[in-house]
Amino acid sequence: MGRPTILGPEDQEVIVRAFREESGRVVAALIRLTGDWDLAEDCTQDAFVEAMRTWPESGVPRRPGAWLMTVARNRAYDRLRRATTESSKLRELAALAVDTGSDDPDDAGAEIQDDRLRLMFTCCHPALPLEARVALTLRTLAGLTTAEIARAFLLPVPTMAKRLVRAKRKIANAAIPFRVPPPNLLPERTSGVLAVLYLLFNEGYASSGGAELARDGLCMDAIRLTRALVGLLPGEPEAAGLLALMLLQHSRRRARVDADGDLITLEDQDRSLWDRVEIDEAIGLLDGLGSQRIGPYQVQAAIAASHAEVSGAADTDWARIAALYGRLAELTPSPVVELNRAVAVAMVDGPEAALRLVDDLDASGQLRDYHLLPALRADLLRRLGRRGDAAASYRRALGLTGNEAERRYLSRRMDEMTGAGAGAWKPGP
Repeated sequence: MGRPTILGPEDQEVIVRAFREESGRVVAALIRLTGDWDLAEDCTQDAFVEAMRTWPESGVPRRPGAWLMTVARNRAYDRLRRATTESSKLRELAALAVDTGSDDPDDAGAEIQDDRLRLMFTCCHPALPLEARVALTLRTLAGLTTAEIARAFLLPVPTMAKRLVRAKRKIANAAIPFRVPPPNLLPERTSGVLAVLYLLFNEGYASSGGAELARDGLCMDAIRLTRALVGLLPGEPEAAGLLALMLLQHSRRRARVDADGDLITLEDQDRSLWDRVEIDEAIGLLDGLGSQRIGPYQVQAAIAASHAEVSGAADTDWARIAALYGRLAELTPSPVVELNRAVAVAMVDGPEAALRLVDDLDASGQLRDYHLLPALRADLLRRLGRRGDAAASYRRALGLTGNEAERRYLSRRMDEMTGAGAGAWKPGP
């Protein structure tokens, strides 16, 4: 026998990415088959552990999702068979034994997408608090860790862990059905589902951890599920607005990093690489909404469109963007919205005016663990020529992000401020 193949760091990243991109599909399918939330999550995790054990020798399967689904389903079957002879569990065993649907996401896309929609609507039942709905769906559907979800909500990890446990217990105790609700009940679930899809896309667009800036598979999943939701809710302008926002942001994917995977800021991106098909579709969606009820996703899409509709960064209408952020702050008051507004204020009124806004946010403590606050503060200080203060803020931002692409960008900026890269430094516009 030959020696087992030892996976290097890149191969390990492939395995982790495969699990994170496929785990939501596997969990959703197992919940449909067994009705047991914890069993579905545990068996999906078992499949990942088995992959880490066997893939170094056998290689990554051509269809990782099918492999993970088969192993997870077999684990569920074995555990149910050993656990009990109760009639309810026997019915679950029968469901697993007779399920003949394809394990391959490419061959059973419609069924799997239905499972995932059912999972979203189950998580987003109005019996659960809104934040619990979003957090639970991100945990089960997107495979995000509790720490990643806590970071998205700017909460301590133990607090988020307790919320997830309570949410699953509530679903079990209230016997909330695993299904897409009938049309008359859809509106009461809409806000939670939209929030889930929004955060799902955001995690794909700017991953909270890992070697790559983005997880495009997660972005595409969010776009596909949002399209399905638009089909379910053709009269809901915020669903169309969210889809437009996703398409506009996703259109920049090829221009956001260079050949080495390093981050390229919006002003320096090659706009010829932006996907005009996605941009045109998004603009068409926004135009089709007319003067319908305006919500926060439509406003964010309008901000993204302001960038997409001009040929270069110098032509950006920053005054309009600042006004749109003001409108967004009225619809959804949030320190993150105010931080984004500060970017536009810097372009309209100068970095000094924006720095006052950022310092006020910093003093409030609301964004204490949010790395983009010190990152923006550092950039404003850099543009003001305050290199020592800028370096300190870059260092603080570095300590708050786990994304390697962002860390490399912040490290380069910090080096420029401290002299290691002084030859490349110049005050920004």
